[in-house]
Amino acid sequence: MTTRIRTLIVCAAPVLSLVVTAVLAPLPFAVLVPGPTADVLGARRGTPVIAIEGARTRETSGELRLATVVSVTAPDAPVKSSDVVGAWFDEHRAVVPRDGVYPAGKSVERIARHNTREMNDSQDAAAAAALGHLGLSPKEVRVRLTLPDVGGPSAGLMFALGIIDKIEGDGRGGDLTGGQAIGGTGTIAADGTVGAVGGIELKEQAVRRDGVRNFLMPRGQCAKAMAARPEGVRLVPVRTLDDALAALKALRGAGGTVPGC
Repeated sequence: MTTRIRTLIVCAAPVLSLVVTAVLAPLPFAVLVPGPTADVLGARRGTPVIAIEGARTRETSGELRLATVVSVTAPDAPVKSSDVVGAWFDEHRAVVPRDGVYPAGKSVERIARHNTREMNDSQDAAAAAALGHLGLSPKEVRVRLTLPDVGGPSAGLMFALGIIDKIEGDGRGGDLTGGQAIGGTGTIAADGTVGAVGGIELKEQAVRRDGVRNFLMPRGQCAKAMAARPEGVRLVPVRTLDDALAALKALRGAGGTVPGC
């Protein structure tokens, strides 16, 4: 072995060590994938997702399917640079800051409680928005929403639509869905304002995987949704609950124009 070769080996060893360390070192990211979709007009584990007391309800057809994402990164598992690079090149995965999924300094139990609180707040807002639209008093009509294993606020829009469908439908004896399966996501405020959600592109993929072709979503996220739109899914952007109801009317073929990004 020549002196030059020995020198190259000696110099390359630290560089190689740094490369290996960089590849194996844990990074502050989490990897998300499309989660299950859930029909808010149906039941989960034998319990209706939407239960209403104090108002007459109706039988519904069709589906209002809320979309979810799930983390494949365990709370205590490191994410390596190789995982991050792989996810960046995989349209079925997304890389997000770890603190957005598992806030630093919080235990798994505290994170679960936080997600549950966000879901409960979302349910309260959905009930307020839906009952307000119907002209009903929350003091007289009680809404109970049950959806195990789903946390966070992004189901609000679909909950509100489900409540309206259960009580009034389209106002003419028919269903909001027109018998179709409609997917959707979006937070909701008590005044009916629809807000942005995380993982919009993965939620598109979730509804497409489950055979849903129309996807209600926050209008403010059109650019991101368009960049990752799966073939065969129509994006239906809305800003408010009233927008969503008008879009469903147009999708039923009952008048109006279906909005698009």
